[in-house]
Amino acid sequence: MPELLPEPLPQPLREPMVDKPYSPACERNREPILDLLQARFASRRRVLEIGSGTGQHAVHFAAALPHLVWQCADRAPYLSGIRQWLAEAALPNTPAPIALDVNGPWPAARFDAVFSANTLHIMSMTEVETLFGHLPDVMADDATVVIYGPFRYRGAHSSASNAAFDESLRARDPASGIRDFEWVDRLASAIGLRLIEDRAMPANNRGLVWQRAVGR
Repeated sequence: MPELLPEPLPQPLREPMVDKPYSPACERNREPILDLLQARFASRRRVLEIGSGTGQHAVHFAAALPHLVWQCADRAPYLSGIRQWLAEAALPNTPAPIALDVNGPWPAARFDAVFSANTLHIMSMTEVETLFGHLPDVMADDATVVIYGPFRYRGAHSSASNAAFDESLRARDPASGIRDFEWVDRLASAIGLRLIEDRAMPANNRGLVWQRAVGR
């Protein structure tokens, strides 16, 4: 069986004859991610999505998980495209997206769930540290955090295609790159998050789930 290739860089693409941004990768990975979220967000009520990108994930997950208020967040240039997806879907549980750059101001609201897909490898290590450093400001006491994407384990890539993907990331931006799972888990542990699942996902990705201890 041929090896599954890693997902392309999460840059919004344009589908022919469609004005809103479109990412084929979001269409390919949305069902496996939804399976994970259905299990881990079943008792959640408000989720903050960090790095909503095109907005495709948001409308798919919010439609399938109507008990959740799904709050999109991304850097300002992405908000227009996200608004288009939200407006077209017209779901009652998707408020207007908010601007969020990990290096800038964070929202004052609290969420009992946080989700982010394909973001850590396009951030610098300092930005990843900043993200985790700010999570306590937005997490409820019992928050669940789900992060999807490729990771290295014990300093090694899980596949040749991930190694090539990492090389392409660093060629584009030397500060980016696939992160070591152990390092990310230490960042999570330092803010009171306990790893409760590390699920294998398609195309050599992982679905990492952490739970915050009540009172942290």
